[in-house]
Amino acid sequence: MSTLHSKAAARFIKNRAQELWHDETLWMVRAKRDKMSRSLPEWENLRNLASAIKMYSNSHLDTLLQEFEMNAKANGAIVHWAKDAEEHNQIVYGILKEHNAKNLIKSKSMLTEECEMASFLKSKDIDVVESDLGERILQLMNLKPSHIVLPAIHVKRQQVGKMMEKELGIEKDNFDPTYLTHSMRKHLREKFLHADASMTGANFAVASTGEIVVCTNEGNADMGTSFAKVHIATFGMEKIVPNVESLGIFTRLLARSGTGQPITSYTSHYKTPAEGCEFHIIIVDNGRSNILSQPEHIKTLNCIRCGECMNTCPVYRRSGGYSYTYFIPGPIGINLGMLKNSKAYSDNVSACSLCLSCSYVCPVKVDLGEQIYVWRQKLDEIGVANKQKKAMSLGLKLLMDRPKLFNSALKFAPIVNHLPRFIVYNAANAWGKGREMPEFAKESFNEMWKKNKVK
Repeated sequence: MSTLHSKAAARFIKNRAQELWHDETLWMVRAKRDKMSRSLPEWENLRNLASAIKMYSNSHLDTLLQEFEMNAKANGAIVHWAKDAEEHNQIVYGILKEHNAKNLIKSKSMLTEECEMASFLKSKDIDVVESDLGERILQLMNLKPSHIVLPAIHVKRQQVGKMMEKELGIEKDNFDPTYLTHSMRKHLREKFLHADASMTGANFAVASTGEIVVCTNEGNADMGTSFAKVHIATFGMEKIVPNVESLGIFTRLLARSGTGQPITSYTSHYKTPAEGCEFHIIIVDNGRSNILSQPEHIKTLNCIRCGECMNTCPVYRRSGGYSYTYFIPGPIGINLGMLKNSKAYSDNVSACSLCLSCSYVCPVKVDLGEQIYVWRQKLDEIGVANKQKKAMSLGLKLLMDRPKLFNSALKFAPIVNHLPRFIVYNAANAWGKGREMPEFAKESFNEMWKKNKVK
């Protein structure tokens, strides 16, 4: 019954020290979020407002996006529309080619990961440099992000130091975080100064003003856009918010949820191009409009990519981001992957305990765990249900539909407690592979109820 996820998770937890460190570090971020949320009496009101605004925005995408385009053009921006990843990448390449740009400096963007833009531009001999510290570390290590906010959360500083010794020629065996950070800053400074073009994502796009908003803690987006003559901003169309009043709701929720901060260190608004410069904005669909036709899953478009569902998820924390087959891991990644290609990413739905902690902490009230449950019910109709689990379910149905058989099974169940271990813990017992089986009670609840009920 092993899935790709379970096999990858098994590899991750073999390193027990890494598993514990990963679990504890992310839970610490979750605890910071809780502290922040309790400091605001209006926290739940903010969540309700954010969810309602998102539902409004997603049901008015046609008018809001056109309003954004009109205002962005009035501000001097050049607006492009991309129906899918291929068109997005071609638009970016076209802009770079027009300016003979060979060096692109970019800030972290999960949309460009989604479109696999970096590898596409590399095939066109364009050097794409990630300017976010975590992303640049992973780029130099030839690794993908394992978290959407803390992309290198799984990498220890000793690994970073060894990589930087090889790639950047820094001092040997110096793993001091401050030294490593300063060394990377020195390395990136040259990249900023000599970039032909810069690129950012957008955390939010404001329809009423035609501006985009980028939230960072390092200021790398600001550095990139300050030097290059061309700024390309790209965002999925669900990032639209109606106005600046709405924007204020989301900026109060985003950092408190994602990193436990009152607000990100930099909340940058990009509206008009600097004199002699160009500002290009790409609005991307890439399957988002299809989600609008699925009422059970439409709330995934509410997501503001804070990553809190990953920080709280007991499965993600203990199995790591690379155990998921979709490029976004955790609860939101499970749902987005299924919406992208349910057959290709169906193995991820098993990576959920249905504890619903993700739904509880989501700042925009995406029903993440509930949607995963819905996806599980659909596995059979899309032809990917596990045959062993189907057989077990049919067996349990047979048992529970017949009270006499069920009660007889309960009566004899405690015998299992006394069987030799090799009989109980065998290849058919998936539960027993990673944990001890609970003991059957000598007296069932049914028997206890009959014996003690008041007549």
